Amino acid sequence: MLAAVGVCVVFAGFSAVLSQPFNGVHLEPDQSTRVPDGWRRLERVGESESVVLTFALKQQNVEKLEELFWKVSDPENERYGAYLSLEDVTSLVEPSKETVEMVGRWLRGSGVTDCTTVLTRDFMECSMPARKAERLLGGVKFHRYTDGKQTVIRSEVKYLVPRHLKDHLDFVGGVHRFPSGLKLQKKEKSYEPNFHLGVYPSIIRTRYNLSETDIGSDPKNAQAVAQFLEQFYHATDLEEFMRLWGGGFTHLTKTAKVVGPDSGSAGLEASLDVQYIMSSGANISTWFWSTAGRHESQEPFLVWLTGISNMTSVPWVHSVSYGDDEDSLSADYMQRINTEFMKAGTRGLTILFASGDSGAGCREVSKDKNVFRPSFPASSPYVTTVGGTMFHSPYEVGDEDADYISGGGFSNIFDMPDYQTDAVESYLNKSTKLPPKSYYNTSGRAYPDVAALSDNYWVVMDLIPTPFISGTSAATPVFAGILSLINDMRFQQGKPALGFFNPLLYKSGWDLLYDVTVGCNLGCLDDLTNLQGFCPTEGWDPVTGWGTPNFTLMKKLV
Repeated sequence: MLAAVGVCVVFAGFSAVLSQPFNGVHLEPDQSTRVPDGWRRLERVGESESVVLTFALKQQNVEKLEELFWKVSDPENERYGAYLSLEDVTSLVEPSKETVEMVGRWLRGSGVTDCTTVLTRDFMECSMPARKAERLLGGVKFHRYTDGKQTVIRSEVKYLVPRHLKDHLDFVGGVHRFPSGLKLQKKEKSYEPNFHLGVYPSIIRTRYNLSETDIGSDPKNAQAVAQFLEQFYHATDLEEFMRLWGGGFTHLTKTAKVVGPDSGSAGLEASLDVQYIMSSGANISTWFWSTAGRHESQEPFLVWLTGISNMTSVPWVHSVSYGDDEDSLSADYMQRINTEFMKAGTRGLTILFASGDSGAGCREVSKDKNVFRPSFPASSPYVTTVGGTMFHSPYEVGDEDADYISGGGFSNIFDMPDYQTDAVESYLNKSTKLPPKSYYNTSGRAYPDVAALSDNYWVVMDLIPTPFISGTSAATPVFAGILSLINDMRFQQGKPALGFFNPLLYKSGWDLLYDVTVGCNLGCLDDLTNLQGFCPTEGWDPVTGWGTPNFTLMKKLV
């Protein structure tokens, strides 16, 4: 396919502009350009208005990176815990000189010079006028879109790059993908008007066996929450939250660092993330990583990922509430994101993602035919995914059931990793409530890996205690904080961080967690599944993973 653009060829000291077609190719032919529900198109972006594009340069030695990733993550491997520095990772994966020169020549020759790169040199972020960006990418058309709360700049026309760059770029960010995230729900409750439990720090710490002495103390330790929904937390809300519910354990009332914008309206998601990771992972230095509001054309998730590749020292544990439908993303994009997770894992970072709040999900593929709809990055084999539970009785701290919203299922893109094959095969063989096999891919990466309470949280926002907040994005910071406590104990004994948790988890899941065996997640509303997705069993299952934390047992990880 040909696209006519203006090409600027740079020589030493001068440049000449040639008007000639280039042989264009789609880098992400399977990337959806559909405008998501809830968004609407506004005006065309002015020709001189700035857009910011992110260029993912092809990396070297990705296979070797993956080999190292598995070695440092496997407790039975002699290299377990022998993590790499960012400098080591850079030396391994940085793009070839040819790639850097080819992409740089293309950009400079098109008049694009306002560019920055990350320390690993595998991402470039460039700012340019909108019409120049449209010509650069083979005739895309940038418009503004809004969901009523924020505006973004995107194109519904697929982008092209010159064919000779196909082997030098993985994708271009800031063109098609819309911001996404897992939004907390406020469930209406109808309990009898006597004592109503709700979830707050002392409930979390009691249920998961965290004593008053189970707090962080190692100065090397740190944890982080990432935020993508143009939300912020207020320091005064955190202080009030700890005043109300921080009794009985030593805690901090301030975050150690804010990365990105640090002001704006308080949001439920941001407030809950900070308040609960600092309650389960008590007294541990905490970062708030904010990626919202920098520029309308940026992809917030990419801003966070590239930020991790641009800092030599970052927190060891990251709690992330973000997800997109797998079928809305290109395979090349998701594979490159997986490579970024491997880069993080080889550095010893533990990254946890919420599993989503749509159960198994549902997608209509044709008339009278539905399939379940997995979510990414929850379905990535290179992260730990957290599902959700609720108390069996709302009036006592006791057994947990699966939360019906808990995201879980099987990837349609990624093969099942070796670390989980035995656990998943056991589930498939013994479960008596499996949905029809036509709804899911039994050979795909299965998730979640673990779970925590996701129902009926109390949050302080704008100094007002707010009840009934639910979602797996509430469960994720709780589990993340508990893994931070494990790291803290390991550091005090001179041991390395947990790093990628799953290989260790799947070797010892029965011995670490509270098993959850009651309830089911949501499926499709049709005659074959009747809104039922997957149901938990003893051991691992695609609703609650291996179960919820039992810190008394998890201390074995030290």
